[in-house]
Amino acid sequence: MELSLAQDMTFVALIAQASWVVKAVMLLLLFASVVSWWLIFEKWFLLRREWRLTHHFEREFWGGGHAEIVRRSGEEDRRGSLEEVFRAGLREFRGKRQLTVAPQAMVESARRAMRAAYQREMDQIEAHLPFLATVGSVSPYVGLFGTVWGIMNAFIGLSNVAQATLAQVAPGIAEALIATAIGLFAAIPAVIAYNRFTHDIDRLANRHDVFMEEFSNLLQQEAARK
Repeated sequence: MELSLAQDMTFVALIAQASWVVKAVMLLLLFASVVSWWLIFEKWFLLRREWRLTHHFEREFWGGGHAEIVRRSGEEDRRGSLEEVFRAGLREFRGKRQLTVAPQAMVESARRAMRAAYQREMDQIEAHLPFLATVGSVSPYVGLFGTVWGIMNAFIGLSNVAQATLAQVAPGIAEALIATAIGLFAAIPAVIAYNRFTHDIDRLANRHDVFMEEFSNLLQQEAARK
């Protein structure tokens, strides 16, 4: 009899015995967890690549490699978000200079082009972050809903029992608490990843802002000489 009870209290057995509502909650949370982990790894590799390309571009640009960077500015190959911002500003500046626009107007037009390119790049980098935030904030409550539903069913099942014992109510409560555990399992990595990625993206955005200001100053000097 003890062996049978132990088998009924295993993790898999408790999930199998859960009500369809609790099972649906568990499946939803597991799906959210799998998608979250996929996005976490994808975003981690993306940000790692962006930081590497940003360091490389800044080192090359401020190290005197302007000629090489300008030469490849007309190429279609993508070389990182910061270089895309630089290309947008340079193309706009060259286009306005050919039209003999006033120097200040050339610089302002290039600045607006860089800002538009910057927004496009940041939108791509920040893609899917709201999903991680949603999973991190909502999953515990979804798991709690499954737990409350399971416990409610467990006590309803005891309504026709003359004398309830802990052994009778324990399986229902245990299977219900699994939903909360799965909710936390989905939420904790999503919250940690969201906070980390948001911090890294803010730092990357600051690097872009600083470069745009410094490059605008260079364009201002270039425009004044023409």
